[in-house]
Order: sequence, then C-alpha cells, then structure tokens
Amino acid sequence: MSKRSLSAHAVILAGGRGTRFWPRSRTRTPKQLLNIVGDRTMLQQTIERIAPAFGLSRIWIVTNDEQAAAVRRQIPRLPASRVLSEPMGRNTAAAIGLAAIHIARTSPDALMAVLPADHYIAQPRKYVQLMKASLRKAAEGENLVVMGIPPTRPDTGFGYIERQGRQSRSAGFPVFAVRRFTEKPELARARAYAASGRYYWNAGMFFWRVSTFLDNLRRFLPATHDALLQLAEDIGTPRYAKSLRRIYPKLENISVDYAIMEPATRQRGAARVFVLPAEVGWSDIGSWAAVYELLARRPGENVAMGSSYALDADGNFLWNPEKFVAAIGVRDLVVVETKDALLICQRDRAQDVGKIVKWLEEKRLKRLL
Repeated sequence: MSKRSLSAHAVILAGGRGTRFWPRSRTRTPKQLLNIVGDRTMLQQTIERIAPAFGLSRIWIVTNDEQAAAVRRQIPRLPASRVLSEPMGRNTAAAIGLAAIHIARTSPDALMAVLPADHYIAQPRKYVQLMKASLRKAAEGENLVVMGIPPTRPDTGFGYIERQGRQSRSAGFPVFAVRRFTEKPELARARAYAASGRYYWNAGMFFWRVSTFLDNLRRFLPATHDALLQLAEDIGTPRYAKSLRRIYPKLENISVDYAIMEPATRQRGAARVFVLPAEVGWSDIGSWAAVYELLARRPGENVAMGSSYALDADGNFLWNPEKFVAAIGVRDLVVVETKDALLICQRDRAQDVGKIVKWLEEKRLKRLL
C-alpha cells in the first residue's frame, strides 16, 4: 500500500482529571471539558483545530465512563461510535491500544495521530502542517514519530527528547532521529538540556501506522497486546461492553513512553524513532499560573475572568464570572471561586493545587471532587 493511499485517524486522549485546575476541574468536568482559555472548551478547541485534516468520521476520543456523556454533549456531530470509554484508567499505552484495535477493524494499516485533548496551540495552521509532515514520516515505514517542543526555559516538569544525527526533511519540515527519551530532570540538568539545542519537551503527540503500533505493543507489552486482540473479537457485538469490563483491568498500567517509545530507541539497527521540532506556540496549560502567563499581555498585569477592579494590586489571576471581584494591595495571587469552593494561592504555588485534591480524597469529601 502506498503512503498516499493510507487513511489517517486522530486519537484524542481525554480521560485526565486536571486536578491542578480545582475547584473548577472536577471528576465529571475535568480540565479538557472546561473553557480554560477562550469561550470554547479545551476539547472543542482541539477538535476544531484538527477536524480539517482528518474529518469527524476519523477522529476518535478515548475518555472514561464518568466523562463520556459530557464528551458526547460537547461534540454532538462526532459519531457516537468514535467515543471510546475506558471502564478504568490504565494509562496511555492501554488507551492508545484501545483506539488502535477499533481503527484496525476497518483500516489495519491506517496512519494514527495520538494527541492530547487539553493543550493550547497559538499557530494552528502550522501545527496542522506539522501533523501532516509527521504522518508522512510515519508512512515511510515502521517509524514511530513524535513532535518535540523546543524548550523556552529549563523546565523540570517535562520529559525531554534528545535528537541525534543529521537533519532530514518531511514535507519541508526538519526531522531528526531520536537518541533517547529522558525523565523529568533536576534543575541543573534541565538547564543543560535547554542550552544544548539538542533536546525537546515531550508533549505527548505521536504518529505511526496502526500496524506499527500494534507490532511494537506485541514486542514490548505482549500480555496487553494479546488481551486487546481478544477484546477486538467482540467489537460491534452485544458482548463488547461485558468483555471490555472483564479484560480492561488486566491491561498493564504504563505510559506509552515507558512501554514503547523508550525501548524502541534502544533497538539495534536503523533508526525507527524520529522527532519533528514543533515551534507552534504550544502550552500544556498545566496550572492556573500557566493560564495567567498565557493571557497576561505584560508583566504584572491583573488577569480577570469577570467584572473586577484592582487597587495597588499586580500580577493576580481572578476568576469569578458571576461576582464582582475587588482586589486591594495584593500581588501574584490566584483566586478562583465556584459555587461550593474558593481557591486562594500564590501564583508560584499553583502547581500545589493538586495536593488539595489529594487531601480532599483522603478526607473522602466527594462533594468537592
């Protein structure tokens, strides 16, 4: 089959909880289902960005039982069969595998783009062009392709991708072989990575043939591969729901990075793992502080979602669209209010909001989760 005739499907991973966006983000309405930046939700923005390249019939969303109904309501034009619901979270290798066996039923050698549901892209047209270039590289053989974000700072919160060798091209964009994937580094190492020009942030955007992914799953996670093939026999039958609940908990709980991407770079022979640098104004919007940084037009500006007035106050993020917010003499705060909760924290402590959610879980305060 020529690479020109291969169909391309997009798989959007939308099962996360977004705990650092509490109190807005809850179990049934996590970050990707909220309008964190703009009027549309993160999931809706993702669909709008990629639909011209794939068409709705070839977009799949992998979510969970608690969020599936909300996903369908937000994307009503998406065929119901394209929303796949996990009965329990088993990490990204299983979620991608679930989508792969569904796609493989009708298009076993299709191309597959795996994309997060909740990222911000400032340059959507260039991003779509890069996606097409990544899929083109994936179509050339049994290649595993990842987009890498050129680091703008020595961030310790991301995994990194190290390139090697000479640059090649795909649809006009540079491509490099991947030497290795590295875990979240300490600050000194992150500084060295950012300064070297050889490292990229791993934003979790992958491209391959469905057959290539399943073959690597068989090689590196054989038990999960075999279990998914067993499940595939029941797709489209009345037995599927029961089989899914029986088989899915048996799948290995591991990320696709650990399970496939890292070991694939250690295989001997010609390079099979490639990275395309993606300068597209990317942000994972990982906290309320990241939202502030994205929206603030100048240092120290107050960013408010709703009516507000600030007196001798700078650098604050204020979210309450239903109430007037007055801020006096405060600096660099995040203030987010919902009907049942109020968050107040220093902006540089916004990453710790997830700890609040963990405490609420320990105290079994489900009404706040």
